[in-house]
Amino acid sequence: MPPLIFRKGLDLKREVAGALAEDYHSALVETVKASGFRYRSGRLAVQLAREFGFCYGVDRAVDYAYQTCRRFPDRHIYLTGEIIHNPHVNGKLRALGVGFLTDSGTTPDRFERIGPDDVVILPAFGVTIAMLEQLQRQGCTLVDTTCGSVLNVWKAVKRYSEEGFTSIIHGKVHHEETRATASQALQQPNGRYLIVLNAAETGVVCDYVRRGGDKRAFLERFSAAVSPGFNPDLDLERIGLANQTTMLMSESLEIGEMLRRAVVDRFGEGTLERHYRAFETICSATQDRQDAVLALLNGDGLEPGARLAMMIVIGGYNSSNTINLARMCAERVPTYHVADATGLVSPGEIRHRLTGAAGEVATRDWLPKDGSLLVGLTAGASTPDNIVGEVVARLDRFANE
Repeated sequence: MPPLIFRKGLDLKREVAGALAEDYHSALVETVKASGFRYRSGRLAVQLAREFGFCYGVDRAVDYAYQTCRRFPDRHIYLTGEIIHNPHVNGKLRALGVGFLTDSGTTPDRFERIGPDDVVILPAFGVTIAMLEQLQRQGCTLVDTTCGSVLNVWKAVKRYSEEGFTSIIHGKVHHEETRATASQALQQPNGRYLIVLNAAETGVVCDYVRRGGDKRAFLERFSAAVSPGFNPDLDLERIGLANQTTMLMSESLEIGEMLRRAVVDRFGEGTLERHYRAFETICSATQDRQDAVLALLNGDGLEPGARLAMMIVIGGYNSSNTINLARMCAERVPTYHVADATGLVSPGEIRHRLTGAAGEVATRDWLPKDGSLLVGLTAGASTPDNIVGEVVARLDRFANE
């Protein structure tokens, strides 16, 4: 008998609604939304982006996890890894007794020891085909929270493989979603993939498409980013573009155009259909949040002549979509990417992640001491409203002390 897999919840949405609201709702944020996404207090004005915080896919994944805990109170429940990239949300699940198979200190054989009496939640990013097949063999009950936008990318990648195209995936090579997407390309015997992080790496690929080159050097450069047995001399002749759903939309479009031009240069415009495919696979929620930030930076919602003193971007430091929001903001105004309200240490110190850097740094004298202060605010798709509300409240206190 095949293992039980829940893919559409566990029919306990109403039963967990109260717990979800208690853990993640913010009355302050609701008030700010109702006031034109604007908050005023003393010398401080905060303008929220029109789209921010929890997206549908994240909300659904967290909802399913809470339903799982309610449905199976007497069974061991595990997550294959972080359900989303937000430490607050993952901490709440740990407090509910959910075990994380990727936590430090877990025994090497913990994954293999899971069996029919256990429940395993698959995160919003999805899991690789190999991991899913192993969990099914071990007979555990599965709760699949894979985001629908991720599933759409998988469909495109599988279609490429079926038609004999190599999937060029714009993403982060070690990101859970990208690894899961790459595994979909291997369902066909001759399926191939290549992962590129940015336009610079894509430029290397485009040069090879146009002129060929040193195959050994190419494979060394992309050693962790290609499918087994990858041969750039053959596998770059027919390519299809896909992407990690949380990447920067403008960069994905740029990469797609770079690849298209390289194929045209190599094979000619008339044969493009035989050598290149592209499907739009950035998720709508990611795009909505990027569009809302761009609108805010361009003055949407601000009074005529008003200028932002800074942007504060809230979200996990390993959250790809949050990092990209911070990248967009940092190009225009001073920007502070904080994980939560504790990053706002005092009026004289903020702890934040610098754009393009790892880890956290402390910046002094970040908050202007005098005069009116206009701050723009947004949050990644894995950041709940209560964290946003806590940041607004602390910013108010510091600005008006």
